[in-house]
Amino acid sequence: MRTGLGAGADPVRAAVTAALTVLMAVALPACTTGPSLETRSAITASPGDSHDLAIGSAGFTESELLAQMYAALLDHAGYRTRVLTVGNRELYEPALEAGQIDVVPEYAATFADWLNAKKKGPKAPPVASPDLDVTMAALRRLAGPRGLTVLPAGRAVDQNAFAVSAAYARRHHLKTLSDLGRAKLPVRLAAGDECVQRPFCAPGLKKRYGINITAIDPKGVGTTPAKQAVQNGQDQMVLTTSTDATLDQFGLVLLADDKKLQNADYVVPVVNHARVGSARAAAALNRLNKVLTTADLAHLNEQVDSWRRLPADVARNYLQSKGLLPKG
Repeated sequence: MRTGLGAGADPVRAAVTAALTVLMAVALPACTTGPSLETRSAITASPGDSHDLAIGSAGFTESELLAQMYAALLDHAGYRTRVLTVGNRELYEPALEAGQIDVVPEYAATFADWLNAKKKGPKAPPVASPDLDVTMAALRRLAGPRGLTVLPAGRAVDQNAFAVSAAYARRHHLKTLSDLGRAKLPVRLAAGDECVQRPFCAPGLKKRYGINITAIDPKGVGTTPAKQAVQNGQDQMVLTTSTDATLDQFGLVLLADDKKLQNADYVVPVVNHARVGSARAAAALNRLNKVLTTADLAHLNEQVDSWRRLPADVARNYLQSKGLLPKG
């Protein structure tokens, strides 16, 4: 079962982990001084199978749910785990390389481009694409020299998505973004300021689908005001995510990205190879890939965000319902 820091764990590593947690909480850069790729040659350590594992969470609901599911599955496989909540990728990725965190849930396309920018600079051309195989190959090329192993992607994907009101979709016979482009309707889009320039937002919608974006209403990505603006007809479409759990509450429906504008942001476990590189750990984590869908993840998010249930309880109940953990 999961334990607190130091309970049955190596005391030196527990102290390091505790110190890391404090650093992360105050967002200090000190934890980035571990053995990064920029200051050492590529890691070639043998795959490890450490008993005590730290599972990293990026601090938002979905990441916390995934981390709790990873922890529960690894517990069941005989490991001793604890979940550390970390504010952002700039903190947890160096800690993952250093072995202060052992496992994190990631998103294939986003992580591939992030590692590429870390290696080649912020202006590096993207390596991710809508093709999952191409994206995973690029991600593994970048992660491997850093001592990280990217396990197989599952069925769940969390990527940019676009929603309209259900009434609007019925009225104009819309199911896909292609349908909206063919309808030649003027579309005011509720999104973030950056949507004006981002290739996966307004420019991509215009180029790939021929959608007539007349204006960007800067209400943020998937925020309540953005969804309300579409609900009341002020805007016609909102930028959100494919695992948004609140669309029904606003009478909204997603339009399918049928021409694959968005990159392949499938959920992938990433592990420190020297500590969690064994087939046993991979097998435990891969069990989730076989069952977790995008719809499942959206429903789990809803249970935490709308029903106010604890992520650990939601995660365990889901795993039990799928036969991945014993009940009781």
